[in-house]
Amino acid sequence: MNYGILYSRFSTVLEGYSDTNWISDSDEIKSTSGYAFALGGGAIIWKSNKQNIIAKSTMKSEFITLELAGTEAEWLRNFLANILLGIKPTSSISMRCDCQAAIAITKNKTFNGKNRHIRLRHNVIKQLLKDETISIDYVKSEVNLADPMTKPLGRKLIDETSRGMRLEPI
Repeated sequence: MNYGILYSRFSTVLEGYSDTNWISDSDEIKSTSGYAFALGGGAIIWKSNKQNIIAKSTMKSEFITLELAGTEAEWLRNFLANILLGIKPTSSISMRCDCQAAIAITKNKTFNGKNRHIRLRHNVIKQLLKDETISIDYVKSEVNLADPMTKPLGRKLIDETSRGMRLEPI
């Protein structure tokens, strides 16, 4: 109750982060997705949940999360355009991902995989990139705001994540 998110500056720069924890232990069969968005230096939305399908690799799991986060980015961009009274957010939202394989697939013109659910997600991401709704950039796991949302949280990780989201004592 004594903490709040600090927004130190008004900014129209919306930043997104996505991450996945692929089958964290032997009892799990579904991956955990997480994403976070920051505006004005502070977090405005975040989510963590189990994926509804079973991914057969880390890359596919990350790709599923990237598509979910990209769709959320599109919704946030449209929402902000409506409430900022004529001040438009930047043309594309920088989505940050720590999986270079998933990023490489998004930049590939064609998808040569056999899984229909991954092909569909590839098409969604390609359209978001083509429309300049999002851009996808690599970020190290240590500075990825979504990384802790996909793993068990120890005290140190909670403190680091809170600082990254600008959660501070009031």
